Order: sequence, then C-alpha cells, then structure tokens
Amino acid sequence: MPAGAEDSIRPLLESWQLLHEKFFDQPLDDAMLFEAAIDGMLASLNDPNTRYLAPEQEKAARAAQQGSIEGIGAEVTEQDGAIVIVAPYEGSPAEAAGLQQGDIVREADGVDLADMSIFEAAALVRGPAGTDVRLLIERAGELMEVSVTRDVIRVPSVRGEILDEGLAYVRLSRFGNNTAEELQGSLADLLVGQPKGLILDLRGNPGGNLNAVVDIADQFLDDGLVLTQRFGDGREREYESGTDGLAQEIPLVVLIDEGSASASEVLAGAIRDRDRGLLVGAVSFGKGTVQNWERLSNGGGLRITISRWLTPNGDWVHESGLDPDVLIPLSEIQSETGIDNQLRVAINYLLDKPLIKASEDTIE
Repeated sequence: MPAGAEDSIRPLLESWQLLHEKFFDQPLDDAMLFEAAIDGMLASLNDPNTRYLAPEQEKAARAAQQGSIEGIGAEVTEQDGAIVIVAPYEGSPAEAAGLQQGDIVREADGVDLADMSIFEAAALVRGPAGTDVRLLIERAGELMEVSVTRDVIRVPSVRGEILDEGLAYVRLSRFGNNTAEELQGSLADLLVGQPKGLILDLRGNPGGNLNAVVDIADQFLDDGLVLTQRFGDGREREYESGTDGLAQEIPLVVLIDEGSASASEVLAGAIRDRDRGLLVGAVSFGKGTVQNWERLSNGGGLRITISRWLTPNGDWVHESGLDPDVLIPLSEIQSETGIDNQLRVAINYLLDKPLIKASEDTIE
C-alpha cells in the first residue's frame, strides 16, 4: 500500500462505521456501499473507460469476449452522461430492430439511463434470451420507442467471401479471443483463388483484445511496428508484426467509419502509416487508450486505463479518430438504392477504375 494511503482510507472506513451506527434505515447493504465507493473513486478520474464491474457484469463481459452473451447485441459507450450505441453486432437483435451507430439509449423498460455507467445500463438492457426490452431511443433529436427481443448472441467475428468482381472481402466484427484463428482460416480459403485484391471491412467494429489485433496485423503487414504503448511513467512498449502472414502482398483497401474504434483503429492506423493499403470511409471513433482487465475478490472486475497507444508514425487518435485517405460518407443514396458507396469505392480502386463518376454524386 502506498505511503500515506492508510490515512487517506481512514475517513472512508469511519464513514462506513458511522452509517452502520447512526443511519436511520437499517440494516445496510455493505456490498452496495463499497461498490458505490469504488464507482465514486473511479468517476473522479474522468475516464469513462476506467470502470468497476459488479460480479454479474464481469461474468457477462468475459462471456462477450468469448463471443457469447444474452442480450440485444450492441456495443455502447458513454458520452456526456448518455449511453450511445457505437455499433450493433452483425446478425444481432439490435441490428434487426434497426438500431444504428450514434443512437442514444435514453431508457430501458421505463428506467432513465441518464448518468448511469455503461455497465449499469447494460445490466438493464441484457436479460434472458426470448424476453423483450423496451428502449427509448433518441436519433437526430427525435425520440422513438423500440422493442428488442433478446437472444443468445453468438456471432463469428470473421466473415469472408469472393465478390463478383473477383476480389476477396473480409469482414471483422470485433477482436475477440478467437478472431486471429478465425481470420487465418478465412484468408487461407479466400486466397486459394488468387483474388485481384482484398477489402478488409472494419466498419462498426468496436475493438477488443490488444494481443488479438497484433496477431491479426501479422496477416497483413510484414515485419515492423504495429503500435507503441506509452505508459504514465514514460515507459514505452513496442508491438511488431512478423513475416509469416497470408495477406502481406495482395493489394489492400480498409473500410472504416464512425463505429470503428480502439483495436480497429490500431489495425487501420498501422496499415495506413506503413503504406500497406488505402483507408476508405469516414473518420473513425477515436479511442486511443489501452485497458487492463483485473478480477476482484468479490467476483467483480476492474477495467483500468493503463496507457495510450500510438500509431507507427506516433499519432494519438484519441477523440479525433483516423482520417481516411478517401472520405466517403454513407449518403442517403445508399439507403434509397441499396448501394454501399464505401464498398463501391474500394472495389473501383482495386480494379483501377475511377472512384466516383464525374457527373453524379453516386459511386460507379
């Protein structure tokens, strides 16, 4: 324990004792008191990514990292005291219900979520498969009520296919414990046909495991720097890719958008800085910190921001995001015609076609 810590902690223990002796409504719930004390301590750090997880939240979070949760299937973040959807998972009830990146979740089953932590809100939204949750959603300043039927969310983190144009397409939906292995298998299958190029789709990917993204970067980058961790005491740790990847030479385009966060930005930033491929889409989310997951004696957990991460060129993308090489916002044309403008630009680039028609606002 740091020097002087006992004197700092003593008022907390004195307060706890006085509450037990004098508070008018007894008995008191000690677990609730100490969890609230932890929450208050972490809130003073003004870092939404450093947070306490109650035991049931810790269990759910670790299950999600393995690719299995019961809930609606959406990654959320806290912004200005509100719970905001970063991206619904592919194939999830949230996606089927029409929830979108940027939606603000105001209520769950009539409970106001304002100023709740992410995990307090998630505990209200999650629940047994087959049950419904009523969400009050704010989108573009308008409120709407959406009912979502919860399910067991088991979504593979990698999906690959050969497009009609003879290009390989790989979609990464998250960076989980098994993603690197899934990706290697998918690439092995796709590259047998010697496609003309590869499109790596990181749109709506909220991130995940740091070691997973370094392993995944190996597939696309030869030996060299992937990212640098910079700790509060000035220490730095460099992560490098190797020479054994399956897709280190094929022409590459990476798709990003506002929902591409954290590990997605690590991978896209390394590919950009090392001139390995072209970034197409919208400015990414902007999460430039690394968290450790620590278990606590009560079965709960602590997520602690331990460092910044920097791209190979030394850029810190926190709260600013990555700028794509080709900025292509998804316009209303996409929703009206079904054309994915960003994907079309990637295809045209790899086929050496003009990216955008000169006479129209649509993509060729």
